[in-house]
Amino acid sequence: MVSVPIPLNGMPRAHLAGIAWMLFTGVCFVAVNAIVRWIGSDLPAAESAFIRFAFGLLFLVAPLRTALRGGFPRPVWGMFLLRGALHVCAVLLWFFAMARITVAEVTAIGFLNPVIVTAGAALFLGERLGWRRMVAIGMALVGAVVVLRPGLRELQAGHLAQLSAACFFGVSYLIAKRLSAVAPASAVVAMMSMTVAIGLAPLAAAVWVPPSAAQVVALAATAMFATLGHYAMTRAFAAAPLTVTQPFVFVQLVWASLLGIAVFHEPLDPWVLVGGGVMIAAVTWITWRESQLRA
Repeated sequence: MVSVPIPLNGMPRAHLAGIAWMLFTGVCFVAVNAIVRWIGSDLPAAESAFIRFAFGLLFLVAPLRTALRGGFPRPVWGMFLLRGALHVCAVLLWFFAMARITVAEVTAIGFLNPVIVTAGAALFLGERLGWRRMVAIGMALVGAVVVLRPGLRELQAGHLAQLSAACFFGVSYLIAKRLSAVAPASAVVAMMSMTVAIGLAPLAAAVWVPPSAAQVVALAATAMFATLGHYAMTRAFAAAPLTVTQPFVFVQLVWASLLGIAVFHEPLDPWVLVGGGVMIAAVTWITWRESQLRA
């Protein structure tokens, strides 16, 4: 006898599981933001980022060993190194921004990443940029303007750093998309972590400040939560279509806002929520179009 999943409230259980995994993803990523915000500027950004990625490598020893043992052609090594350099810049800017602007602002501006990837895929990878994608990109840019409100308030160095980080992350993900065609996903992730840790090492050594035990434990926790977040996101993508799970990314912004208010005594900025919502709507639209094209 074949058992048929019983929908709950009209939704298949697999979809509910995907939503649950996506909500857990948001919890993990907000935890990463909270820990980095707690450390703030007590440690230099390069040192904090290096310690985080050094601990992250512990979770990737097996795939890293396999990748290095198998080896890669010279052009693939070039892409790995280029991606590592871009990710070093992105991570440094992100750590810098986290110490200077609110958690909600960092989270909202970060929603630009998939939009930058979409635009970059059309510009550099030859993918078709139809009018629907152009509308979605325009919506996302409007959302970013709502979050930043240039001319209505003074933009801080943290805002500009996070915008730059989003661009660097976007280009890094474009290279990852190229690499995924010639290397296993585990190797792409492991090589990125290794190259970033190596790239950050001399920068961290130049500004090294002896960290406290609590700071080391906190940065180890960021590596753990980041790994859990990416795992949960993968489970969410496997359980339900992106069009089901993507809108729940907005909950991450809500949690980040509440965290900033409750823990760091940051003011609630409703325009950040509005702008973030517009960007999430744009990302959801792009995601839906991608799924339609694949179908």
